Amino acid sequence: MLYEPIRIGRIELKNRLVMPPMQSNTSRRGHVTDALLQHYRERALHAAPGLIVTEHCCVTEAGRADKGQLSIAEDALIEEHRLLTETVHEAGSRIIAQLNHGGSGAEPFDGGELVSASAVPNLRKKLGRTPRPLTVEEILALEERYAEAAVRAVKAGYDGVEIHCAHGYLLNQFYSPLTNRRDDAYGSASVMDRCRFLLETMAKVRAAIGEEPVMAVRLGGADYMPGGSTEEDAAAAARLIEAAGADLLDVSGGMCGYVVRDRGGAGYFGTMTEKIKAAVALPVVLTGGVTTPAEAERLLADGKADLIGVGRALLKDAHWGEAERA
Repeated sequence: MLYEPIRIGRIELKNRLVMPPMQSNTSRRGHVTDALLQHYRERALHAAPGLIVTEHCCVTEAGRADKGQLSIAEDALIEEHRLLTETVHEAGSRIIAQLNHGGSGAEPFDGGELVSASAVPNLRKKLGRTPRPLTVEEILALEERYAEAAVRAVKAGYDGVEIHCAHGYLLNQFYSPLTNRRDDAYGSASVMDRCRFLLETMAKVRAAIGEEPVMAVRLGGADYMPGGSTEEDAAAAARLIEAAGADLLDVSGGMCGYVVRDRGGAGYFGTMTEKIKAAVALPVVLTGGVTTPAEAERLLADGKADLIGVGRALLKDAHWGEAERA
């Protein structure tokens, strides 16, 4: 099953292997470099995933998550990104750009103020700084920044975009009850309220890029922490995301990041993807702990997901799975 094609939105992938977003540390001050192009080219050529999701790209410089993060915050970067999409397409894979704002986890070059859903310090980065809650007007303005970044991505030749709502970054800070203590329409009373920023962003992105490009969401569905978001929340959020027109749901952790303490083995987010798949018909990506093609095949056969992301193993070895596929 791993090497069978699958349709995502209006495009077809040659197989169900996904290279998930992983920072390569090859960007310099947000720019595409020769080393970054080589990193993606080697994996597209040898591991041959049907879909590559780029490492996260900041949609504003103020939302930069760290100094090595790739940027798609300015029109001047479009041609650089076109080099990346052409490189990956020539090697035979599809590629979408992951869009992100760090929120309370940002480390902008200018050391500016941090913003978030509420005045709660980032639970993952431990920066020791308390963010300022965004106003509604600022939320609406940031939704436009995501849409503008998505337009740049499409102009650069990406097959679509993925909106990052996981791993403790800004949209995930609104989704998680651990960091969202608001009492307005974007508040913590319900999953719907906590997803409102994400859903409005999706609507603006889709309106900006049209129906052809893929619109995916990476959802940090559960925090796996006391008082945090749960797998049941993830299923409820997935229904909202499906109704909002997503083509693909890429599942990961929330405030726990991309790993979960005391969980290991291939597909350790599988209990969450099972609940999500029972709730929606949307194609679902499961990433986490997969080290061999046989493990990926088993997860697909067990109905845990529709596509399998291979992260650290593929980061370590650009030829992952090449021998088994031959």
